[in-house]
Amino acid sequence: MSTSVSILFYIKRAKVNNLGICPIYTRITINSKRFEFSTNKYINPDKWSSEGNKVKGSTEESRTINSHLDYLKNKVLEAEKKLFKKDISLNTENLKNELFGVTETKRMLVPIFQDHNNRIKELVGKEYAPGTLERYTTSLKHTVEFIKWKYNVSDIDITKIDHAFITDYEFWLRSVRNCANNTAVKYIKNFSKIIKLCLANDWLNKDPFANYKSKVKEVERVYLSEEEIQIIINKDFKTERLSLVRDIFLFSCFTGLAYIDVKNLTKSHISYGIDGEKWIFTHRQKTESASKIPILPITQIIIDRYQKHPQSLNQDKLLPILSNQKMNAYLKEIAGVCGINKELTFHIARHTFATTVTLTNGVPIESVSKMLGHKNLRTTQHYAKVLDRKVSDDMKILKDKFSFNKTTNQQIKSI
Repeated sequence: MSTSVSILFYIKRAKVNNLGICPIYTRITINSKRFEFSTNKYINPDKWSSEGNKVKGSTEESRTINSHLDYLKNKVLEAEKKLFKKDISLNTENLKNELFGVTETKRMLVPIFQDHNNRIKELVGKEYAPGTLERYTTSLKHTVEFIKWKYNVSDIDITKIDHAFITDYEFWLRSVRNCANNTAVKYIKNFSKIIKLCLANDWLNKDPFANYKSKVKEVERVYLSEEEIQIIINKDFKTERLSLVRDIFLFSCFTGLAYIDVKNLTKSHISYGIDGEKWIFTHRQKTESASKIPILPITQIIIDRYQKHPQSLNQDKLLPILSNQKMNAYLKEIAGVCGINKELTFHIARHTFATTVTLTNGVPIESVSKMLGHKNLRTTQHYAKVLDRKVSDDMKILKDKFSFNKTTNQQIKSI
């Protein structure tokens, strides 16, 4: 066994009684974790040997107490052997249960999952977004449905969760729930967090995800072209609500901010940047990473247009934004009116900023990543992959370069 048990006997001097004697305690340590229990023996502190972990001398009292300590030591070592024979992991909790004959209570999956969700619920608005709670609530619901489908029970002991459980759960998500690849992978990823929680608490002996592999398929992000942006800008909407939604959508197109981050903006988020111009300084709610975005002329026009709007004034908001559901509903209406054959949602504005507004116009990917508040440059690189126009422009430069090389052209013609 690679894991070893450390046994120490010591006296608790702070608990000396009226007779001047101290209780002797046993301390068990395994992998820096420990538990203690009383030996039910007492001794005068002057008679105790800290170096030898026993009572000094050869008196009848000394022999009796030291014999009892040896008995306890052997009992601990015997409990360690029993765990090894039962193939139960050696940790303080399991050894304590074996030593004192405590039958370990079965830990069931659903209460652990629910407790995890309850903790997230308490921290919504502080450390988590409401969408995170909704995601894990749905994950728990799916997990319960799967257990009922597979085992015809309402819950399962976490020690019964193995590799087969994971693969069967994924199969159920894809077949019975008819989830797309990325959706199924995300639900499994949510479930893996609960398993990691169990592993961290030493409730599981091995990781059921050890040999499991899944791959998220890259989804082509929808974004608007320059022409489509211009159509939306030039369109004269007859209703105030569509004009408002159009303006806030364009604000996101030219700042790259997600819906919730636009909603949270106040005038205090605008300040002067390193260049002496106005910038937006904020933090993304999703990742808490900083976003610092220079304000473009069209962005400033939209800010000025709504600075005296009643909702902006009453709620101390930079823009009078509607609910995400209403914004998306009206954006579909705007797409229809403008003849844009795309499933227009508010988040497409963020994709448009990353592609059409910035990367296509030569803004370095590092700058785009910083403005988007991405923690990893790889996240931003997903946008760069879809820019056919940028590839075309880059290759045109190369084509023009080769056109000046007449020797090269003659050589090609002769092939």
